[in-house]
Amino acid sequence: MKQVASNLNPDQAVMREVIGAGDYWWEVVKAGQVIRIIDSEGNQAADTLFYSALDSAERYSAADTIQRQGALYLTAGSTLYSNLGSEMLEIVADTCGRHDTVGGACSRESNTMRYSLEKEPMHACRDSFIRGVQEMGGDKRDVTCNINFFMNVPVTPEGGLRFEDGISAPGRYVELKALMDVIILISNCPQLNNPCNGWNPTPIEVVIWEGGDDV
Repeated sequence: MKQVASNLNPDQAVMREVIGAGDYWWEVVKAGQVIRIIDSEGNQAADTLFYSALDSAERYSAADTIQRQGALYLTAGSTLYSNLGSEMLEIVADTCGRHDTVGGACSRESNTMRYSLEKEPMHACRDSFIRGVQEMGGDKRDVTCNINFFMNVPVTPEGGLRFEDGISAPGRYVELKALMDVIILISNCPQLNNPCNGWNPTPIEVVIWEGGDDV
């Protein structure tokens, strides 16, 4: 795992926002701006989608990103690619060291299938994503593959996935520099049925800096 700290000062940020446990948030991040996502209390999955701010039909592609970088997990130095092959963002700092690209977002349907019928009414990331894209002018068809920042999803030798206890800790963060104007949509995961949130969803914080020579 690769850990790279940032030299950016939060006091110089142009935006700071706390996203409550189980809540969602979206914002336009301009090319050159840097956004930091902070795991405030540790072990909290931040499910995240990215779209081009000019045309939301262009969005983050897990398949293109994995293929281009030849790696399944994201860390400092990773570039996020769109479904049109464009460079969207670059991870410029990361004190967690590894982030999931394949675990997907929890939904009421997957909660029912994986856990029990009684879990169906529980709030899930897909619900938050749908609300977010509707506010952005889209619909549920715009909810695609997401990144799970801070989430630990090992791949077994047989090719299966395991949802395991997180590898993050309080105050750890990932920092991304926008390479185009993007919309970021975060679902601060409400999952209670597996250890991706340490069985206890907690807030995260986002911080945005303007672009410049120092970023």
